[in-house]
Amino acid sequence: MNLDDIRRAAVARSLFQPTTLQRALDTLGFVQADPIRAPARAQDLMLRHRVVGYRAGDLERLYSNLDVHEDFFVNYGFVTTALQGLMHPRGGPTPWTSAHGRHVRKLIEFVRARGSVHPREVDDHFAHGTVTNYWGGASSATTHLLDQMHYRGLLRVVRRESGIRIYGAHEHAPVARDAATRREHLDGLVDVVVAKYAPLPAASLSYVVRRLRYAAPQWTRQLGAALERAKRRLAHARIDGVDWYWPASAVVSETSDIVRLLAPFDPVVWDRRRFEILWGWAYRFEAYTPVPKRKLGYYALPLLWRDRVIGWANVSATSGRLDAKFGYVASRPRGPVFRNALEEELHRLGAFLGLPSQLT
Repeated sequence: MNLDDIRRAAVARSLFQPTTLQRALDTLGFVQADPIRAPARAQDLMLRHRVVGYRAGDLERLYSNLDVHEDFFVNYGFVTTALQGLMHPRGGPTPWTSAHGRHVRKLIEFVRARGSVHPREVDDHFAHGTVTNYWGGASSATTHLLDQMHYRGLLRVVRRESGIRIYGAHEHAPVARDAATRREHLDGLVDVVVAKYAPLPAASLSYVVRRLRYAAPQWTRQLGAALERAKRRLAHARIDGVDWYWPASAVVSETSDIVRLLAPFDPVVWDRRRFEILWGWAYRFEAYTPVPKRKLGYYALPLLWRDRVIGWANVSATSGRLDAKFGYVASRPRGPVFRNALEEELHRLGAFLGLPSQLT
């Protein structure tokens, strides 16, 4: 094997043949979420490459009919019931206080009685006041407690209204607490994250396994042992001084003349360390970077051509038109094959957004 094989495998493994939405979710296990729309949310931009006929917003529209839950894995997003079962029941970063416990019991009773609740409805009933949120501002103490209860698996998001989570009570099947079951669940979590982002260089494998402390904080101390078991279990090869790991299955190495504009959190892009090794340049997500310091743009979408990420695009939908501004690491590929493939991708993107597409 060489780096070209790893590069092709990274693309082919992740960008599988488009299928139904549920089957794509089952294959991925987890889809990272992000609220920014530029030109659509990250979860929609990722699923459009993997679901036949996918349109922006389909995941949210169909959410209640799918086997999927909003939850935290290595980041916040959407997980299948099978994956959620490997993480729960879990605790939180700090134990409940006695006051928390009283509020939680009352709140659970309230939610069960109502079936589903809007945070404002809960706040109006309990009036818990405000707390300092993660960004230093004030937020509703009730909303903060609902978030904590959701993270601990006591609540689930049943739907959203204008972007606001609507919660319902959630009960998980009982899980044995013996050491063998713990190892089985941890190994299952590692296998999901590796299957999603492989092939992974050794440093990235260590990083993604460490991030499972968010998925299963109750097992943080066991993650080191889980990593060592994974290294023994996974297929691996040393290439140009770097150890690479992937699931013990054949490495797919097919490529096709397709252009794809990827979300900043797409599995092909997500691991920035791997990205730089495979494509020789540094991609950065700059939505929160001050404008004068941006090099790629507010929400630059990596531009994948065959098995190479050769540039990026900033895309907007204004006045019923799709506007795409491109940048290239070296130069734009010449010839009709790339030009036609790029136009086809813009047409696909326009259809996904419900807009006509036009190369500008």
